[in-house]
Amino acid sequence: MLSRLTVAVLAALVITSGPAAAANLPGIKVSARNTVPACATPGRLMSFLKSRNPGLNPRYDQLAVHYMRHGETLGIRWDIAFFQMLVETANLRYTGDVDASQNNFAGLGATGRGVKGERFRSIDQGVRAHLEHVLMYAGERIENPVAERTRKVQEWNVLTPWQRSIRGPVTFSHLTTKWAPGDRGYANDIKAVASAFYDQFCNGPDPRPELVAMARSETETSGRKNRRPSGKDSTSRTPVATLEPDTAALTQQASGSASAHVEKTAMVAGEMKKATPRAEPEKCRVWTASYGGSKAIIIKAVSNDVVNYTVLDVNVGKEKREAEAYIAAYAKGGETLEEFSSSSAALDKAFQLCPEG
Repeated sequence: MLSRLTVAVLAALVITSGPAAAANLPGIKVSARNTVPACATPGRLMSFLKSRNPGLNPRYDQLAVHYMRHGETLGIRWDIAFFQMLVETANLRYTGDVDASQNNFAGLGATGRGVKGERFRSIDQGVRAHLEHVLMYAGERIENPVAERTRKVQEWNVLTPWQRSIRGPVTFSHLTTKWAPGDRGYANDIKAVASAFYDQFCNGPDPRPELVAMARSETETSGRKNRRPSGKDSTSRTPVATLEPDTAALTQQASGSASAHVEKTAMVAGEMKKATPRAEPEKCRVWTASYGGSKAIIIKAVSNDVVNYTVLDVNVGKEKREAEAYIAAYAKGGETLEEFSSSSAALDKAFQLCPEG
């Protein structure tokens, strides 16, 4: 039988809203009703980690300190992010494309097929990059983010339509559907790790209570100054970025049935650009459009001597039909180039095809 303390801690992991099929994970941002359980201390978390990886490299000895420090600064459930890190890194054994030397604790920029992702100069910087990326999913805009991936996702407005579809606070359950859209067990994996910690490590004393004071000290070990991201501190749906005036909100009929709302945005050199008259046409452009699905397709079409590459979010099982509907309405004579498991992977490829945007 679980103790009252364990029951109370597990209750903190349950949310009252979110996708019915997803594991119950809490909201990303802390609030009066969504706090990090008091037993989630760096000392206990490191003991938990070492129980899962007895050969843990000593360089990670204060890893949970960094998660607590940056998590409290950013105002998010850093304990759940710590458990996500354990899933992403196989308890810091790094069995995938990312290796330990990168200090990349969430696979930022690692899109599969040997793409290793970003590299951060220190453990502290890597933790900050992970938590900033998580906070971005909750609708906060991160100014001068550590990770290039975070900057790109914000500039490309990849998450904006998805965030607008969510009622109430964005949760880690929501996050998992976009972070790993092809892995239906991702949320359950994180919840299983969280439950293992709260079941086993909350009833005993903190083995290293001094780490809490270290996490809450004013000076960071990396010398990086703590700062809160700008943006509204709200639990309501907040867009990641404000669209420029040249954004066209389009509505079309998908194969003559239900309408699909497609937001199409011109991208120039990876940044939003206002439409201005030009004497000479652009050689190529990258656009984004969405039917609200988890997969993405690149569509190539030529118009007025400009090669347009559109990253189109499509629904699983409807890829061909939605691509054909989009081409018929907005990309006459276009062709489908390639399918991807996520918008970010497709956007990376699109900007390889058209570096000037």
